[in-house]
Order: sequence, then structure tokens, then C-alpha cells
Amino acid sequence: MDEFLSRLFSSEKQELYTLDLLAYTTVFFAVCTFFTTLFENIPYGRYASSRYGFPVSVKFAWFVQELPAILVPVCLLFWTRCSKASLLPNQILIAMYMCHYVQRSLIYPFLIRGGKPTPCISFILAFVFCTYNGYMQIRYLSHYSEYTASWVTHPCFITGSVLWLAGWLVNVHSDYILRNLRKPGETGYKIPTGGMFEYVSGANFLGEITEWAGFALASQSIQSLSFAFFTAVVLSSRAVSHHKWYLAKFDDYPKNRKALIPFLF
Repeated sequence: MDEFLSRLFSSEKQELYTLDLLAYTTVFFAVCTFFTTLFENIPYGRYASSRYGFPVSVKFAWFVQELPAILVPVCLLFWTRCSKASLLPNQILIAMYMCHYVQRSLIYPFLIRGGKPTPCISFILAFVFCTYNGYMQIRYLSHYSEYTASWVTHPCFITGSVLWLAGWLVNVHSDYILRNLRKPGETGYKIPTGGMFEYVSGANFLGEITEWAGFALASQSIQSLSFAFFTAVVLSSRAVSHHKWYLAKFDDYPKNRKALIPFLF
């Protein structure tokens, strides 16, 4: 793996430049996504459309598209020189990232009940994003980012870590609620209740946005910040779309429930 990277990049300076470029590219993609969603929902789940290619089984799509987010970091951690991976702050940040994607790629897909197939274009784009984002996040944390040992006691690191944990718990719990809305054999949509769904329509999205915002605060890098920004843009648009959809579909949908931010928005 080190030999492959040395052939790909002439120096560490060039690779670091590439990691920064990938971060800015992620911000660019987020901005493009924002303007696109002003006119059309991101085409997967309940908004899936045949215009975006042949359908892919939702369980297969989630498993395969998220898998690079685990495999690429594992390759980097085990088969490259990880000069910074022995530092405690780096280890904690890497563990945050891995914890999310172990759940998202190796557990979540196999718990899905029903679900509409994913259009192949959405599936391919998600696969590409997980591949390069996995490289960008873990390569930076394991080889380039350097923190002092006292960084783990810094208010930014502590606050970010708490936000990450709170967001992860909300995300996992909200997914559990959504999975159990329908009893075996039932079809159709129901109003989610319990947990953060009592306050917002996009509780699962709120959890994930909070996760990566905390991760960015704790790591203080352009790579993590770009990821948090991308996640916030994509999932906030998703939350707003879901909120409008629920209000249109259910006459008894709670009118005091917000889209994404409790009591505000």
C-alpha cells in the first residue's frame, strides 16, 4: 500500500495537497447538491426514480456503497506507515469514524425492512463518495494530523466528542424507531414517534449531522469540516423534504413538529 501511494504521489507534500483538494471538492459538491435540491429531491428512498438508472436492491446498495468507507481505512491503517496513528487524539478520532461506518455498512443494511430499491446512479455516486472520503479522513488522521497529548482535554475536543456521541446515539435510536414502525407483513408509511421524532421529522438526519459536526470540532481539519458541511447540506435538504411529505400525506401529523432543529426549523 505504501508503494502504491509512493507511485501515486511524488512526495508527502503532494499527497497533503491532494487531501486538501479533495476537501474543497467536497465543499463544491455540497454547494452543487444544495442548488440541485432546490428543484428536485435526491433520488433514493421514497423519492427514487427510474430516470436515474436501473433499481438496485436497497440492502445490497447500502452494504456495497458504504463498504469502501470501512475497507479503505482498514487498508490504510494496516498496510501503510501510520506515523500519527499512535497519538491518543488521532486514535480517538479514527475510532469515531470507524464506529459510525461499522454500524452503517456492516449492521444497518441487514436490519432494513422493506425499502424501495436505489437507482444505480445514486448507488454509484454514494460508492465513489465513501471511497474517497474514507481515504481523505483516515489518511489525514493517521499520517498527517498532529495533536499535542493535551488536545484530548481541550474544550473543543471534549465538546466535539460529546456532540459526536450524542449524535451517534440519536442516529442509531432513530433508525431503530423507523425500522419498527411497521409490524411484519404491514406496508405503507406511518408517522414516526418517540425519541427525537417527538420534536423533528428528520431525527435520524439530525443525529448524523450532529455526529460529524462534533467530529469536525474535535479534529479541527479542513477534511473533517468539509465532510460535516457536505453531510449537513445533504441531510438537511432530506429532512425538509420528509417534513413536507409527512405534512401532505397525514392530516393528523403533529403541527408543532419541526423539520430538523427542535422548536426552530
